[in-house]
Amino acid sequence: MARAEPQIGGRIRRLRHQKGLNQAQLAEALDISASYLNLIEHNRRRITVPLLFRIASHFGIEPGELAESDDGRLVGDLMELFGEDIFADSDLTNQDVREFARSHPAVGRAVLKLFDRVRELQRLEARTELPPSGYNLATEAVSDFLQENANHFPALEAVAERVRHDIDNASDNFEQGLKTFLFNVFGIETRIASLPHGVVRRLESNGRVLAIADTLPFSSALFTIAQHLAQLVAESEIALLIEQSTLPQPDSVGLARSVLSSYTAAALMMPYEPFFAACRDTHYDIERIGPRFRASFEQVCHRMTTLQRPGMSGIPLHLVRTDIAGNISKRFSLSGIHVPRHSGACPRWNIYAAFLNPGQINVQVSQMPDGHRYFCIAKAVTKGGHHHSAPRRHLSIGLGCSVVHAHQMVYADGIDLSAPNGAVPIGVGCRICPRRECGQRAHPPADHRFMTEGTQRMENLYMDGSQT
Repeated sequence: MARAEPQIGGRIRRLRHQKGLNQAQLAEALDISASYLNLIEHNRRRITVPLLFRIASHFGIEPGELAESDDGRLVGDLMELFGEDIFADSDLTNQDVREFARSHPAVGRAVLKLFDRVRELQRLEARTELPPSGYNLATEAVSDFLQENANHFPALEAVAERVRHDIDNASDNFEQGLKTFLFNVFGIETRIASLPHGVVRRLESNGRVLAIADTLPFSSALFTIAQHLAQLVAESEIALLIEQSTLPQPDSVGLARSVLSSYTAAALMMPYEPFFAACRDTHYDIERIGPRFRASFEQVCHRMTTLQRPGMSGIPLHLVRTDIAGNISKRFSLSGIHVPRHSGACPRWNIYAAFLNPGQINVQVSQMPDGHRYFCIAKAVTKGGHHHSAPRRHLSIGLGCSVVHAHQMVYADGIDLSAPNGAVPIGVGCRICPRRECGQRAHPPADHRFMTEGTQRMENLYMDGSQT
């Protein structure tokens, strides 16, 4: 199947926003008209090679990096939406949806918001405690917010670098320096304490003591202290980012504040330049990088997705976290792969196979129906259970990139990335995947029509034992 022409308008628009430029300012710097730039950003005009190099030079990146756009996510989300049963008789094709998303991206995002609101109202009307498939309006709004900013916030990086410098001056040991800084600057003492189940930190003694749960592993306890400090030192920067966003009120704002403080905490634990150097020097070896920064596997994976500084950017990655029931609790993608918005992902993704070998890194070369290939790793981890009879959470963390970047990762060593039959055929989700011959389907594609008569029967999960 022919691959679609790269759409780079979204990437240019995102870089412009990161620089704080409006269209007129960037157009002037590039010596083109603002109207022409507007057409380019909306993928309505092809970009010439000389202009491509001027844009890349202006932002301090390689020309090839401009091909990494988030427009594909909008296309995938809309395909998932129009795959609902209500549109079964509309005769919409995948090409119709792609043309709509690329010609009218603002309208496409508005349609998504409308659909999200309808799902939320349906949930409230049914008086269910949890949305279907773990979907929540606030979490999706924050997920979109992170995606729009490429999960990179220069203002928070600057705060973290400044504070980390002071912490390092206070002690050679980051943990001790962190506690010393918190006490010297804010008068808060840190203690390990026995806290009620589910509480990981709590301010006590009129705000003078930060109690950290004694059930937390070291990396989580360290991150928890750093997150509390981040809330204090980056309060104004976080407030400004939220003010400038389009986040709906009020639930998503509180969640966004927590997410941005976690971002700052990660930047404190894993400062940008040393962490970027560690990724480059070890070829993204997570298990080597983690001990250097006293961070967990998941923390390192998260931090890797934030390396989008112009001139010092890492591999464009995607990250997915799912539980053993297939509920996706975290999703972010700069690799181009689409992670479902309202449902579980393809059962052939290695993020699910990782549960079969907990603690081991599962490697997969996969291919989407459109021909794009991705290189993905996944590892199943267990959280909780730090005392007798405590419940445990079984999660799988997936990290990946386009196969063109795979050679930069140590996990691709010895793998023939170009082998014709070396990729696992996967899809976004059963509802919008065209691979009808797949034996792992949970249910048919949205445009499928069951045949009551025939001379052969395909072996599919959605037909086995079905009364349909």
